[in-house]
Amino acid sequence: MRLISIRKCRPGDTLARSIYTETGMVLVGAGVELTERMLMRLKNKNITSLYIQDKRTDDILVESVLTEQTRREAMAIIHETLFTVGESPQKWQQIFTDRSFGRQLRQIMTTVADEMKGCRSALNLMADACAYDNYIFTHSFNVALYSTALAMKTDFTEKEVLEIGIGGLLHDIGKMHIPDAILKKPGRLTTEEFAMMKKHTEIGFELLRKQEDIPLLAAHCAFQHHERWDGSGYPRRLKGEEIHPYGRLMAVADVFDALTPHRIYREPMLPHAAMEVLYSGADRLFDHHYVVALRDTIALYPLGLSVTLNTGESGVVVDANIGLPSRPIIRILMNEAGERVDVPYEIDLSKKLHLMITACDELV
Repeated sequence: MRLISIRKCRPGDTLARSIYTETGMVLVGAGVELTERMLMRLKNKNITSLYIQDKRTDDILVESVLTEQTRREAMAIIHETLFTVGESPQKWQQIFTDRSFGRQLRQIMTTVADEMKGCRSALNLMADACAYDNYIFTHSFNVALYSTALAMKTDFTEKEVLEIGIGGLLHDIGKMHIPDAILKKPGRLTTEEFAMMKKHTEIGFELLRKQEDIPLLAAHCAFQHHERWDGSGYPRRLKGEEIHPYGRLMAVADVFDALTPHRIYREPMLPHAAMEVLYSGADRLFDHHYVVALRDTIALYPLGLSVTLNTGESGVVVDANIGLPSRPIIRILMNEAGERVDVPYEIDLSKKLHLMITACDELV
């Protein structure tokens, strides 16, 4: 399978991996032949890239981070929780009087952590495309996964991993009380609008800290995920180790996922480009420790991505090298003259240090 921009997809292409809704249900299943109408619908649902079947790369298998059932349950609980907060604050209070809801949160995040432990490949959230109308739902799901993976990578205890996962799931809950006109504004926010936007951290903290079944430190993930290492963040302008480790970790996960999907005001970045942005802010905006941990956790170059080497040869990423995320294994499909290779061959960039990736297919 190959990962390509939806703009390069053509009617008749066969989908290689399922596409999900923001509630975790399958929208279009793997094996479906795409039509012009389907492609238009997917574009309107903010899908920018797809895995499609391709004879020259049909042996590339992209591992899902979670089972379909766990993904569905996690996204459904996010959708139910955030939608309830936004539409009916009274009902939000009611669901937390029933302690089974808190148990449900813990159970799903425990299952998420267990399944992620068993995933041997680098974390690649591009593997499972999600169509959405409300960015906050899918962003909350992704941040929960990134923050859980980071917590496991940096040797937090099981209890702490669970608290961080719940914090990631609910870190943006305060945004449900911010007007859509601000959340979905395509241009730069005014000073007054940005002041309103910043209130989501305090609103989220106040919502969560009052719930007995939500760990208080998970509430602090909502409170501190916009604090910055140099004290330039909000809401309290905390600096360095004044920021709780959960807040420092959450900041890295939150910004990375904010950069990689399509947003109303900008095109998505590929993981390696988003990682460069984080590195540019390491020890200034972000705790360097968690930036490095994220680099070693994610797939900087997702499997199936088309790339070009400094030799002029081009091909597709077929595997990652754990510990050397910027040096994947490439299957060469075109030679340096841009001609199709009759017998594709593979180059392990971890063993060919004079070679480097100079360009990637844009997935927009």
